[in-house]
Amino acid sequence: MQLYCESLTEYKRLKTREVKIGNLLLGNGHPIRVQTMTTTDTMDTLATVEQTIRCIEAGAEMVRITAPSKKEAENLLNIKNELHKRGYFVPLVADIHFTPNAAEIAAKIVEKVRVNPGNYVDKKKFEQIDYTDAEYAEEVERIKERFTPLVTICKEYGTAMRIGTNHGSLSDRIMSRYGDTAMGMVESAMEFLRIARGEDYHNIILSMKSSNPQVMVQAYRLLINHMMEEFGECYALHLGVTEAGDGEDGRIKSAIGIGTLLEDGIGDTIRVSLTEDPEFEIPVCKDLVKRYCDDRRQTADDRLPAIVKLPYSPFEYSKRKNNAILNIGIGHVPVVIADFNHAETINHGDLQTIGYTYNEATDKWNISDAAADYIYTADKEISFALPGTLNVICNYKIWLQVNDKQKNFPFYSGSEYLKNNDRSAILNFVGIDVNDKDANEVLRTIKNDNTVVLCFSSSHKNAMQSVRRFVVTMMDEQINCPVIFLVNSNDNTIDEQLIHFSTEAGALFLDGMGDGIWLKNDPAKIQNSKVSGRTYLETKNNHQFINNTSFSILQAVRTRISKTEYISCPSCGRTLFDLQETTAKIRSVTNHLKGLKIAIMGCIVNGPGEMADADFGYVGSGIGKITLYQGKEVVKRNVESTVAVDELINLLKEKGAWIEP
Repeated sequence: MQLYCESLTEYKRLKTREVKIGNLLLGNGHPIRVQTMTTTDTMDTLATVEQTIRCIEAGAEMVRITAPSKKEAENLLNIKNELHKRGYFVPLVADIHFTPNAAEIAAKIVEKVRVNPGNYVDKKKFEQIDYTDAEYAEEVERIKERFTPLVTICKEYGTAMRIGTNHGSLSDRIMSRYGDTAMGMVESAMEFLRIARGEDYHNIILSMKSSNPQVMVQAYRLLINHMMEEFGECYALHLGVTEAGDGEDGRIKSAIGIGTLLEDGIGDTIRVSLTEDPEFEIPVCKDLVKRYCDDRRQTADDRLPAIVKLPYSPFEYSKRKNNAILNIGIGHVPVVIADFNHAETINHGDLQTIGYTYNEATDKWNISDAAADYIYTADKEISFALPGTLNVICNYKIWLQVNDKQKNFPFYSGSEYLKNNDRSAILNFVGIDVNDKDANEVLRTIKNDNTVVLCFSSSHKNAMQSVRRFVVTMMDEQINCPVIFLVNSNDNTIDEQLIHFSTEAGALFLDGMGDGIWLKNDPAKIQNSKVSGRTYLETKNNHQFINNTSFSILQAVRTRISKTEYISCPSCGRTLFDLQETTAKIRSVTNHLKGLKIAIMGCIVNGPGEMADADFGYVGSGIGKITLYQGKEVVKRNVESTVAVDELINLLKEKGAWIEP
């Protein structure tokens, strides 16, 4: 073990305890399983059965169904029987919040139950309470008394259990001692795990979910580290970013959180939580998992040098220290580079796809919040005046010919940089494939050159690990050049490219290593993504797709905020309104509020707790009723749903968060 995984430099699955869920085996090297959750009313047996079948036929290997009370738990038997009658035997999972008696009923019916330690027995009233050690221990003992009966039932019936911690629903007791932290999430789960182990029950999966990929990744790493320290073994892990949202943003946020962990061999089952029909989550899960189905084992020829000691903590975020060159490096947000390598020509209108709109009548540029900082033109020159915030990167031979060397900067391959002394006195971009044999020589040469920005790519089969290894070498040798991550995707669909870009670049940004992002693809290869005859991701312009993806990745890793963020739950049988329609409606009237985080939650279970990161919340509180929040404070109760979006806008205006479009 290296802190939290089997290896930091090669792909190795984390060894975990095997779990049996019905006839499905999970953990201990078994394939990574994909799952989803129904959105129907659990009391509507037929609708739940039919949606479950659609999920199974899409590829779900487990299906979770909400059981908020005893009656829903009891109806799981009717659902299970009808599925069996129709020839479907995929394991069912009961989702439990607040109600131990429902969990105990469900555990006798379905193959697995999920409990949330923050609200299964513990209290969540958003009160800051100081507990003495004796009071704290007394509360833990109370949890043990209430939780043990479920453990006993699961053990007797062979039922698996997921102890599923959510960042937003930590109990007051945990919050009082650990705060709103990844460590609080870990301890919340560990308390329940210790109780189960005390009863010699081990058919357990754990999860550490958050809507913030950074918190989520840190929590899983910490959990593994603490399990190994305390127990000398790891339990199986279910990965997910909760309330990820919909469309591209939901996929990007999920891929960053889940993919970062999968890259290090962590994860035995995954669920992508999208505000869409559940069967549309499965193709995204499959695209994530298939990245790790190919043989990633390294040979003697491509083995990366081991990392003996990390020069940073993987359990908390800190930005790598480096130089600042113009607007790149320490003290600046990561820059975005727009790649126009494949463009035959570049004119005013082309720049609209990367955030710059030219007004011919006034001869002025309108610059959006998601406007690229640099444009790579390769061997082309731009013949018109650019907006002041956009600079040009061109191949160094072209740069030698351009007149304006304050606006145009050269790009060298590593070998070109070593062979040429014609360089900019201000800024030079040097591209390095970290897998090349001369990469280390380039690194030594540029060590004292304060004009160099390194652009790292990798042709290694484990690209993320190889780039991370190279950045660690830079940190060890105190080479302080800014680093831009250049990720090239040859995948065929938008969905696959989103996952590739998000996983490879996002993992490095989460560890504070990046100063810029440069995404590349082949526009001729890209296809719109389809499932069941429906186009669910599409692009009309490749430059716009790449630019939007770049900014969305930076937003998801919380390093550059360029738009409104939506934390919306994926819906389930508890949802009290049409979540997809409402999310779209709220997005349409608030998407200009840069930096604001708005949570849209189907019910109180996924309400104030799960929207821990949000500035404002829109939460279902009854049939046709909405409660509005500022942070975790209720501001307006039981608002009629017909006027609730208008009332949300009024609330934003009252609190000074509204800007006219």
